[in-house]
Amino acid sequence: MAKKDNFLINRLKSITYAFKGAILLLKTEASIQIQFVIAILITIAGFYFDISTTEWILQTFAIGLVMSIEGLNTALEAMSDFIHPERHKKIGFIKDIAAGAVFIASVAAVIVGCIIYFPKLS
Repeated sequence: MAKKDNFLINRLKSITYAFKGAILLLKTEASIQIQFVIAILITIAGFYFDISTTEWILQTFAIGLVMSIEGLNTALEAMSDFIHPERHKKIGFIKDIAAGAVFIASVAAVIVGCIIYFPKLS
């Protein structure tokens, strides 16, 4: 009988898998690549405009939210294509809903960005 890894080893493995997934997203998905570039530009803007701690929190949360939901959307699309490779109305519906979730998060992130940066531009 094989010995089970201990709790710490399992957590380290989980972190390794999560990091691998993030790298795969960045290497293979154009939408994440674009969002990553935008995140870098917005982060640079944060330093340039010396945004407050609260603004940093909101900005970081908005970036993380959009990129996380985009990652889930990508995973759902890949799983849908794997399960049903042919075009199917229900699969299309599911993919559209997942894309809609990314859109909603993106709109919220843009609103957060406008609230943070519009006053600094005037």
